[in-house]
Amino acid sequence: MRSESQVRSGRAAKLAATLVSCGAIAVLSGCSLFSSKKDPNPPAPLVEFKQSLRTQTLWTVSIGKAGTFLFSPAVAKGSVFAAAADGNVTRIDVVTGQTVWRVSAGTSLTAGVGSDGNTVAVVGEKGQVQAFDANGKSLWKAQAPSEVLSAPAVGQGLVVVRSIDNRISAFDAETGARRWSVQRPLPTLTLRTAPGIVLDSQTAFVALPGGRLSALALNNGGPRWEIAVGDPRGTTELERIADVSGMPAVGVRDVCAVAYQGRIGCFDLGNGNVRWVKDFSSNVGVTLSDSYLFAADDKGGVTQFARDTGAALWRNSKLANRQLSAPIGIGRSVAVGDYQGYIHFLSREDGAFVARTSTDGSPIQATPVAAGQAVIFQTQAGSLVALTTE
Repeated sequence: MRSESQVRSGRAAKLAATLVSCGAIAVLSGCSLFSSKKDPNPPAPLVEFKQSLRTQTLWTVSIGKAGTFLFSPAVAKGSVFAAAADGNVTRIDVVTGQTVWRVSAGTSLTAGVGSDGNTVAVVGEKGQVQAFDANGKSLWKAQAPSEVLSAPAVGQGLVVVRSIDNRISAFDAETGARRWSVQRPLPTLTLRTAPGIVLDSQTAFVALPGGRLSALALNNGGPRWEIAVGDPRGTTELERIADVSGMPAVGVRDVCAVAYQGRIGCFDLGNGNVRWVKDFSSNVGVTLSDSYLFAADDKGGVTQFARDTGAALWRNSKLANRQLSAPIGIGRSVAVGDYQGYIHFLSREDGAFVARTSTDGSPIQATPVAAGQAVIFQTQAGSLVALTTE
């Protein structure tokens, strides 16, 4: 049996190879971990099984390619808003899949869409933030301090973004005027990923490099609390990377998050007190249902946790190294995308495979979103796919 230090050393070596091949900062969305001719960790082959769940593709819309960036859709007021690297921003009817409008931002984009149904926000090259109204009319443009890789968070009259210099900036949703800006410490080495921001009525919950989850007051950016999700360990900077991954998941009483080479856990919404934490490593985020938390680890395992206690109810390890998206609950199943564009449906009861469907063959990396009884996935090649189960 390998010791913990050996495991961490092996993981650091693998990450180091990624850093060297992709540049000074790891680009998980643009650098394949499976590019070597003799990959020591090849993707698991697809498992044969008897399909016991009927799935239905409600509609598919071509949005445009994501390139090397991570584009996730937003659902608000009966519509899906999505964007592509070429600058196109599209509004789609969530029921019919009909395109309501499509406009060009006039510049290449670097992240997905944020919207509350009234304001639609995207980010372009060199940190340009641009907002449209619900009809696709351009409202304003503003400038973030540096490049932005995460989708803007929109709500409560604000558009909030985090730039890669670890500055969180809030802009007025109507005018684009800067309302507040907060600088957080930036670790020596971070993953070039897209940790997200989620808003509730009073607070912005911001996933940060260095394993931190920060709660900021929406009125002025003041800190409400900040806690460690990741727990940087090891003797080298590579071993100590513990960035919070993907989107935090916010419920009525708790907020849950996961970190790379760190931990997964749920925390009190009001004060950040720990409800539960467990050692876990993921480079994608988590999603919530009423009673469960769903997460995919960096080895390709999908786990369902009890939301209240953190008990691991089951783990499916048969998708090893298939570069999974964050999983999401849908009906009696949990759906998760992979690097070949497959969407796998696992039983809520025990994690067994119950269905599988294919998309366009390109990676599914963005966190899927719920839309009523359906879930929506966006592929790197630009397909936006809405599915439901029966």
